[in-house]
Amino acid sequence: MTEAVHLGEDEIPWVDTGSGVEIKLVQADIDLGLWIVRNRFAPGTVVQKHKHTGQVFGYTLSGAWKYAEYPYVNRAGSFLFEPAGSEHTLTVLDDNTELTDVWFQIYGANLNLDADGNVESITDAGGIYAAYMALCEMQGLGRPNVLI
Repeated sequence: MTEAVHLGEDEIPWVDTGSGVEIKLVQADIDLGLWIVRNRFAPGTVVQKHKHTGQVFGYTLSGAWKYAEYPYVNRAGSFLFEPAGSEHTLTVLDDNTELTDVWFQIYGANLNLDADGNVESITDAGGIYAAYMALCEMQGLGRPNVLI
């Protein structure tokens, strides 16, 4: 590919995961192990503890969230870098008055951990792409033009 690709806000739909999280998958490069996703979290949402096998870059667009294991709070305009090997539990503040909207660029996989630290499931570029497309179809949105 030698040309820039533009995707407008309305070209990639939001899908509801049923767990207080909506996702919009912008890009999934399975060969590179890269997935770029926007997440909208309802107040009080907790995402399963996970470990990253690659680097993650996050930018908060609205709302507030934190990792249960760290003292800082990510608010609109916050940038976050997560090194490979980082482990944490994403927690959205209960007192948010709006959805928390976060853009993530993720390399590698999320190893989703149980209470004892054992890998319970894995989310990677291929898996998130398949799940997103299935949710789009289930929610009557067809198959959007995600950049792959």
